[in-house]
Amino acid sequence: MNIFDRIAMLFRANMNAAIGEFEQPEKMLNQIILDMRSQLVKAKQQVAAAIADEKRLQDQTRQELKEAEDWERRAMLAVQQNQDELAKQALMRRTEHISRGEQLNLTWAAHKQETDRLKESLRTLNDNIEEANRKKNLLLAKQRRADAQRRINETMSHISEKSAFEAFARMEEKIESNERRVKASAEIDEEFSGDKLANDFKRLESGSGSATAEMQLIALKQKMGMVGAGAQVPSKALGSGAGAAEDAAEIRQVPEGKKAQ
Repeated sequence: MNIFDRIAMLFRANMNAAIGEFEQPEKMLNQIILDMRSQLVKAKQQVAAAIADEKRLQDQTRQELKEAEDWERRAMLAVQQNQDELAKQALMRRTEHISRGEQLNLTWAAHKQETDRLKESLRTLNDNIEEANRKKNLLLAKQRRADAQRRINETMSHISEKSAFEAFARMEEKIESNERRVKASAEIDEEFSGDKLANDFKRLESGSGSATAEMQLIALKQKMGMVGAGAQVPSKALGSGAGAAEDAAEIRQVPEGKKAQ
């Protein structure tokens, strides 16, 4: 089991525990991101150690091959000095270094392949953590919307639609009742305060408005030729005040218009 398998198992365990205690989403998501970054740091350290081992194997391989080349030069020197036995020993030593070099080269090649895979996994892990960090804000926004909707639903569930309308109707009735009491109070004040005789004449004078309007209507009909010039004005209209008398006089002086069509 490599470092990334161990990290994955540990992360799944931490994440399952956090989801099982899903009470504070923002806190839990932040903690998950922190755990992921912490595991990333450990993974980087492990990968760095693997890369160091790979470079050590590479250096050892090169050193063995270099030693083989050196013993080959020594063998050539021994041959030049007519030291064949010494040349044979140098060639045997060269063979030993070549053999160890080949073995180390195979080990280095396998280790380099594993190291390259670990580096790729490390890049993927880093990208996933950055993507998770970007998604965190979106998840938190969704959670806030869900919380707001839940609070709205809880509030609405405690509100009875019928009782709300009944309360509104009671308030409407109370306002209208207050309005009626104010009007009644105003009528009482008007009826039982001040000079009663002056109030009676004020009401009498206020009736002249309707008579004046009636005389103006007759005058308009005469002008339009809808009634004759001698149309009679109602007696109660003529007797409703000085202004009404003047209007009646003006109506009698209007010349005879056209006959009604």
